[in-house]
Amino acid sequence: MINYKLLTPGPLTTTESVKKEMLVDHCTWDNDYKQITQNIRKELLKLAHVSEDEYTAVLMQGSGTFGVESVLTSAVGKKGKLLIAANGAYGERMEDIAKHAGLDYKILNFKYNEIPDADIIAKEIESDPAITHVSMVHCETTSGILNDIESVAKKVKLLGRVFIVDAMSSFGGVDIDVSGIGIDFIISSANKCIQGVPGFSFIICKRTELEKCKDNAVSLSLDLYDQWQCMEKDGKWRFTSPTHVVLAFAKALEELSAEGGVSARYARYSNNNDMLIEKMTRLGFETYLDRNQSPIITTFRYPDSADFSFEEMYSFIKERGYAIYPGKVTDADVFRIGNIGEIYAEDIEKLGNIFEEFLKGVK
Repeated sequence: MINYKLLTPGPLTTTESVKKEMLVDHCTWDNDYKQITQNIRKELLKLAHVSEDEYTAVLMQGSGTFGVESVLTSAVGKKGKLLIAANGAYGERMEDIAKHAGLDYKILNFKYNEIPDADIIAKEIESDPAITHVSMVHCETTSGILNDIESVAKKVKLLGRVFIVDAMSSFGGVDIDVSGIGIDFIISSANKCIQGVPGFSFIICKRTELEKCKDNAVSLSLDLYDQWQCMEKDGKWRFTSPTHVVLAFAKALEELSAEGGVSARYARYSNNNDMLIEKMTRLGFETYLDRNQSPIITTFRYPDSADFSFEEMYSFIKERGYAIYPGKVTDADVFRIGNIGEIYAEDIEKLGNIFEEFLKGVK
């Protein structure tokens, strides 16, 4: 089996110490384990810059999409109407969730290389008083764009609507002042910038809005309010939790703090991204985005002279120790490279050399 590092937006390369935490078995009802859950919830609130009086954290089994679905189906429910601002596949996935759950919704589609316009969103809200909730993605990994949630939040809150943010690929790697911005629900998952492993998502919720979710959910297992009520008592999850993943995540939170917190991790990811763009540009690859590039994942166009497939390139790079990502942008021939996880400058240096070697071989 080839041992390689992941240059993806998650799952990502984790530390050996995080992996080792999963060698211990725990009972879901054990007090020690429940206390780990409670500590995680408190640490997440600190990362979000919110107080326990105003906000709470709820952990939800499943991937990030489970967390998004939990929020939309619990908060919007059958009584509200959702406005989705989308500029990529993950914004569009919110529409899939709304369709399947039978939610009332509208979607505003923006170009994949443009951020959602706050004024357009505001006009849509003003034209439709039935809209109660607005949702969008912070870092849309379809392209790697970092959306302006601050300007959208300002309009949404001024108009008295609930603001939901999918911060799957940014929380823990990009500093987000949840309360200051005015976010009511923000969703992320264990296997992204906090650098844990896949298995659960988490939602930081404004308590007053979470209270309104009572008896509103259209799903049993994804009922955000009921999950919160159970977890608030003593840290127990309603249904079987991913115990090994939780232990790994607790360790990953410790390692985030030891690295210097979100600001230090953002600096490392940004340095990775800057190095990557410089090296790839020198080799003839252009970035898909002209502006609003996040430090999380970068999308590259193939050179005009490219006479190779993604599969050829992927296999060559993987055999030399790294896995990259195929493109997800529908209107351009692209591929993606993630900058997050246990990836450092030396990895980007090695990757640049591998790309250079590959290009020489295909000419």
